[in-house]
Amino acid sequence: MSELNQKMMWVPEGMAHGFVVMSESADFLYKTTDYYAPEHERCIVWNEPSLGIEWPVSALEIKLSAKDKLGSYWDGACFYD
Repeated sequence: MSELNQKMMWVPEGMAHGFVVMSESADFLYKTTDYYAPEHERCIVWNEPSLGIEWPVSALEIKLSAKDKLGSYWDGACFYD
């Protein structure tokens, strides 16, 4: 996805998602199916071992938002309300 190709990604409601920015900066915009309701939001810790994600950056390079720093380890249970 880039400013040039104008691509978007659809993430179904209730699906976990994450991304890494490989440039100096990025704008990431969400279009939601309803009003934002932070009380229903859940966050899985970025390096959850059971997911086996091989991020293309080192842990020293990771910069998380304040919200993402509060992520929880996933026990396999559903996070959905």
